[in-house]
Amino acid sequence: MSIEAGSEHLDVLVIGAGPTGLACALEAKRLGLRVALVDKGCLCNSIYHYPAHMTFFTTPELLEIGEVPFPSQNQKPNRNEALEYYRKVAERFELDVRQYRTVQSVEGEDGSFRVHTTDSFERRQTIYARKLIVATGYYDLPNYLNVPGEDLSKVMHYYDDPHPYYGMDVLVVGGKNSAAIAALDLWRHGVRVTLVHRGPEMHRHVKYWILPDFNNRVKNGEIKVFFHSEIAHIEPDSVTLRTPEGELTIENQFVFALTGYHPDFPFLRALGVEMHGEDQMPVCDPHTRESNVPGLYLAGVIVAGNRTNEIFIENGRFHGKEIAADLSRKLHAPEQELATL
Repeated sequence: MSIEAGSEHLDVLVIGAGPTGLACALEAKRLGLRVALVDKGCLCNSIYHYPAHMTFFTTPELLEIGEVPFPSQNQKPNRNEALEYYRKVAERFELDVRQYRTVQSVEGEDGSFRVHTTDSFERRQTIYARKLIVATGYYDLPNYLNVPGEDLSKVMHYYDDPHPYYGMDVLVVGGKNSAAIAALDLWRHGVRVTLVHRGPEMHRHVKYWILPDFNNRVKNGEIKVFFHSEIAHIEPDSVTLRTPEGELTIENQFVFALTGYHPDFPFLRALGVEMHGEDQMPVCDPHTRESNVPGLYLAGVIVAGNRTNEIFIENGRFHGKEIAADLSRKLHAPEQELATL
């Protein structure tokens, strides 16, 4: 097979430059392999899009990768500290991170993958790699409500900062941590908040220090809540809810539909990855993380399919070592020319 002029030859290409992707890249680089990362957004794109003042639910050492200490003055680090930490890790290991580069398609097979990418200006590049690691996460793809009016500009699936909504009537949709945190943050900054959730109560996964605060706000009438309810349709100045007592229309200027996110299943299928069951669990060796496609590895939350509450940075960060161990067995001579390409 001929190689196009100016193309790159890598041992490993990592698709996704979040914490798990970084962990995979640095472990591969420790083996002496030629490795790069591509991401359609910025470094740690998902964390960057978390609420500006978000605090993690875990301690700093559980977010560490590459045995690099995570310095923090807080028992639970915040978003900005995490972004600073992962930038420093990328600098320390001199990782080759190509930001704002989208993978359009993948061809070839184990030992000779061809990855076609485009940058922000639609310029194309083909990267040749012996092995691929997909660590694309799931935060980029929200679970839509699929109700009339969801396409209005007032409807958002990510929560960032409360200030723009001061003095407004805002509806939060969801029953987990993100919905509870957003509702509390909005209320504390002068927003009139209503929360709607199709379940009978807030989800059991809501953190133990958040739920009492939320419940007290509801008890005091400071946050309105409709359980066993859902949105019927959304209008520019109102939202109609479907409740146990019938339909109810309330005044509304903004909607935060915080109903979760999911991996890019069409992308995985296009790569040839097989998925099974209602949770669309991808076929993946639990020890090596190699998928049913030889030479293509899965890392991070995508290995859990729709069960996104099972994999976090805390446990997904170890996938890099598992993959590296398999790469070490299979790529004995990273310095040799890619004769098969």
